[in-house]
Amino acid sequence: MNITIPPAKKQAESSLSEGRPSRAEAEAAVRTLLLWAGDDPEREGLLDTPARVVRAYEEFFAGYREDPVQILARSFEETEGYDEMVVLRDIRLESHCEHHMVPIIGRAHVAYLPAGRVVGISKLARVVEAYARRLQIQEKLTAQIANSIDEVLKPRGVAVVIEASHQCMTTRGVHQPGVSMITSRMLGEFRTDSGLRREFLAMTRSSAPVPEA
Repeated sequence: MNITIPPAKKQAESSLSEGRPSRAEAEAAVRTLLLWAGDDPEREGLLDTPARVVRAYEEFFAGYREDPVQILARSFEETEGYDEMVVLRDIRLESHCEHHMVPIIGRAHVAYLPAGRVVGISKLARVVEAYARRLQIQEKLTAQIANSIDEVLKPRGVAVVIEASHQCMTTRGVHQPGVSMITSRMLGEFRTDSGLRREFLAMTRSSAPVPEA
């Protein structure tokens, strides 16, 4: 399967790379924030903090360096005619709110109805991670995961549900610990067939609590 990146996307990625600050500039920005918070970045306990924060950000936002389309590109036709629901539930999800840059922690449930091709289940988890490890809002994250699976695999239907706790409202603002947000995106037969949708939601129901952000 040949995957091509549209020129507009290539240009956007190139512009993002060209405008990226250096590691030294990023560490200087962290030192500025430490000063703004009221601490001394030159004291012993904070001397290595800027470098640690930059390394952490490389991990937190690694999704900008991942292409979900390429992740899903390798699929398989040898399914013996399997055409029932494929569900991967309770995928650990770690993201960051684009408004306050604080954690969003939860889980994602992903399903699709094959139309002749299937993909390795680890690829579904990697797509969730690729989009989650960016600055996000949960609604957009849910849609991006479903849309990319639909675009590449062209299945008969896709369903994504995300349950997550947002630190922007549990540790600041309204201070409501224990509150979780649920979003869903249903495409194809999952949108048009209410029975299929109920079956998926029943399969993803879990007694496990949503991880706290």
